[in-house]
Amino acid sequence: MSTSTTEIRADAAGLEEAQQLLQRVFGFAAFRPGQADIIETILAGRDVLAVMPTGSGKSLCYQLPALMRPGLTIVVSPLIALMRNQVAQLRGYGIAAASLTSANHPQENQMLLEQIERGALRLAYIAPERLARPEMIALLRRSNVKLIAVDEAHCISQWGHDFRPEYLTLGALREALGGVQIVAFTATADAATRADIAGRLFAAPPQVFVHGFDRPNLRLAMSPRTGSKQIVHFVAAHPEQSGIVYCGSRRRTEELAEVLRGENIKALPYHAGMETADRSRHQDIFLQEDGTVMVATIAFGMGIDKPDVRFVCHANLPNNIESYYQEIGRAGRDGLPADTLTLYATSDIALRRRQIEENNSSEEQKRIDRLRLNALVSLCESPTCRRQTLLGYFGETAGPCGNCDVCDGGVTVIDGTVLAQKAMSAILRTGERFGTEHLVSILLGEATEQTAKFGHERLPTFGVGRDKSRNEWRSIFRQLYAAGILSLDITGFGRWSVTDRGREVLRGKATIPLREQVVTVGKKAARRAAATVALGDSEDDRTLFRALRVRRSALAKAQAVPAYVVAPDKSLIDMVRRRPATRAEMAEVHGIGEAKLAQYGADFLEVIRQHQEGE
Repeated sequence: MSTSTTEIRADAAGLEEAQQLLQRVFGFAAFRPGQADIIETILAGRDVLAVMPTGSGKSLCYQLPALMRPGLTIVVSPLIALMRNQVAQLRGYGIAAASLTSANHPQENQMLLEQIERGALRLAYIAPERLARPEMIALLRRSNVKLIAVDEAHCISQWGHDFRPEYLTLGALREALGGVQIVAFTATADAATRADIAGRLFAAPPQVFVHGFDRPNLRLAMSPRTGSKQIVHFVAAHPEQSGIVYCGSRRRTEELAEVLRGENIKALPYHAGMETADRSRHQDIFLQEDGTVMVATIAFGMGIDKPDVRFVCHANLPNNIESYYQEIGRAGRDGLPADTLTLYATSDIALRRRQIEENNSSEEQKRIDRLRLNALVSLCESPTCRRQTLLGYFGETAGPCGNCDVCDGGVTVIDGTVLAQKAMSAILRTGERFGTEHLVSILLGEATEQTAKFGHERLPTFGVGRDKSRNEWRSIFRQLYAAGILSLDITGFGRWSVTDRGREVLRGKATIPLREQVVTVGKKAARRAAATVALGDSEDDRTLFRALRVRRSALAKAQAVPAYVVAPDKSLIDMVRRRPATRAEMAEVHGIGEAKLAQYGADFLEVIRQHQEGE
């Protein structure tokens, strides 16, 4: 590695300087957990691989060293929107940063290339495919590059859930730049993915930091899907809040956005089939205006660094458990309470399994994809704490969280052994040839054309499940599937069969717990606005908070930047608590560094003064 110890100042004074910059530039009083150790290691010149949950401040871990050193830091990111948003935030803090992307005008990119060559930038955000170009490498060789920071590092791993082949060139880039120091960050990487990243990206084993996957501020809830009303009730419980509703198809985003607008909710669709101008306009509204709900396909949000998204709802089952973790992670990045709800159906599970089997990937990759999907299905149908189950997948242990629908008491767990035996009896007595709806008709004792055709009305199991509704039996089948009691033939017509484990339950040699009831919305208390939770019950505080948001939105629109670039909700809440009356007092507010104080301090002080004086 070419970076010398004198250049990097790897000592306590370096970390102290980082602390001072944190306060002066970014307006943060202290490091978040894990940040100081990583920054100290980077300043010591060591390569780093860090796994940190979304919202834990990964970007500061390379941004602060970039400000403390001479030379250029290259930030590798897979998404144009993410690069542009992070650059907008850095410029808002008065930092010389730029993104070199295909979305820029050619003249703008030429100007940025000249800035890189003459050393005018501290951070340059560049996509990996551009970094593979010979002319780009030649320019960087002349540009005193001191650090490469790889964001979304899981993209380099074939075992990761978002493999991107262009990331494979980054190891060669490091060598082309003389073995420059390299640091990599991701929020989602299990042990196999971390090992793959380390082998592909680094010349020698890096210092690895795994700071946990828990996001305790996120409330987790899951429910079988029964219709659009579930989503309407969930979104309506978050008035004037920004949120994302993920849908499985483009058509569904349009339909659901229209349904929400019919309920007087400001909802906009977003998907790849829209005109580029319309997509950009909807994204700008979401970023600049409070209380906007984006109804989108899963690509939306990957490039959005909006910290005050207060809820994420999945109208369909995500692709796998890692995708689920990443997508719900777009809520509550500011650390304030946020809400999640995932809706699912057996048809979703069958679709995901069929997509895996029809994919052209290797058998080994398919095996891994099946395991990841199975983990998500188990999470959906688990009768135990959601967070315990989720963290267990990532190799962490935890007690009941108290912040999920199961811990809230909305899910009652019963001994489901007899119910399981009834379901398996129906499956076996019909030759393991039928799907859910026909088997449920047998259990309910419903005479249908199919039950008459096959003589199933004469079976001993006909009508033994009349004490449960059709929806309850559907849920029981899903739970038995998640528990490995039943197997589903996804390539045929959804035929159910009984596994070896299921036969143990059938013979009475094992028991199985099941959820007795379904929670579709959850406790209203858990869905209070994060600002209300943070501010308490004072109507005066809430009135000032709304006034500050109005002024923030106006400033953001005037500058064509996201509202959180002006000031995130957490800063506005701190203003409400402190009621600063002078520039010096405003400088103490969370997230208000020197540049933001100079640019926006007077505006927010005016809003507070007018409120205090009753204007």
